[in-house]
Amino acid sequence: MSEQKSRNIPPLMIVLWLAITTLGVVGSLYVVPWLMPDVASNTMHLGVLTMVIFSVAAAPVAGVVYAVLVYGIVRWRYRGQGVPPDGPAIRANGPVTSLWLVGSTVLTIFLLVWGLALLANDQGSEASAEMTVDVTGQQWVWSFAYPGTQVKSHELYVPVDTEISFRVTSEDVVHGFWIPQMGIKVNANPGVFTSVAVMPNKVGTYDVRCTEICGLNHAVMVTRVHVLTKSDYQQWLNQQPASI
Repeated sequence: MSEQKSRNIPPLMIVLWLAITTLGVVGSLYVVPWLMPDVASNTMHLGVLTMVIFSVAAAPVAGVVYAVLVYGIVRWRYRGQGVPPDGPAIRANGPVTSLWLVGSTVLTIFLLVWGLALLANDQGSEASAEMTVDVTGQQWVWSFAYPGTQVKSHELYVPVDTEISFRVTSEDVVHGFWIPQMGIKVNANPGVFTSVAVMPNKVGTYDVRCTEICGLNHAVMVTRVHVLTKSDYQQWLNQQPASI
């Protein structure tokens, strides 16, 4: 009788799990997007959505961990003298171990499929790029060149709703080219080009940062990316001298 009772999940633990899981799901849906940078591209939208989906998927698992922790502190705390007795082995509880195994397998497969689909989407965007911008990092400034023109700038200008491929390199050490609001990041390696593509979908001014420690002034290797309407971008391009 006592062995059968030990195999039942206490109702209070189920209530705790439901409460913690609900808080986790609500936090994932509302708090996670609020903590993320502004969304200025479909790539960043997918990044935020991925964080939300993964957080929601993790909420029931975290709920189990914290429910057991809280329940254990409240109900299983040993108040006697001497060495506390061991509790019942979890392997003796068939339903719980089966649920844990099946749930973990389904969750892992879901996250794997989602990640592979997201990776395939990122790899396919570069081939459809409508324009290319050459990005060069050096201690401690960014330079941008626009192929087909002789225009160069130290702040990035791009048209909205246009698929752009960035060809990124470095003149000295390894830098990291990162536009947080667009959800793209790639290393700038000396002597080689690495590429990343994105379609900005929101007019505005955003950040360009270096993500690799590249020397004394790494922290100030920051510039801006200006996303303009297509007509404003063409007007800006026409007004630039042959080189800057």
